[in-house]
Amino acid sequence: MAEPYTILDTTPEAEAVLIELLRAKPPARRLEEAVLASNRVAEQCKEAIRRADPELSEVEVRLRFIELNYGQELAENVRSYLAGKR
Repeated sequence: MAEPYTILDTTPEAEAVLIELLRAKPPARRLEEAVLASNRVAEQCKEAIRRADPELSEVEVRLRFIELNYGQELAENVRSYLAGKR
């Protein structure tokens, strides 16, 4: 079974160094880096949605992001909630 952090484009030696560097960081720093990486990926996803449909408003981009990542039901619930606030 593969290690959970296997990096396919990196040599096993380099991967071992990267894992050791990661393990040496305090938990708070590892969490901070994970959150930053997650936010970067979310922004990249929203940018792809904007490129695919430039006519969407920012609200619609965010709703499409929710739909793609968390499901249509949640996106519809958020849409209904937002409609009720207007």
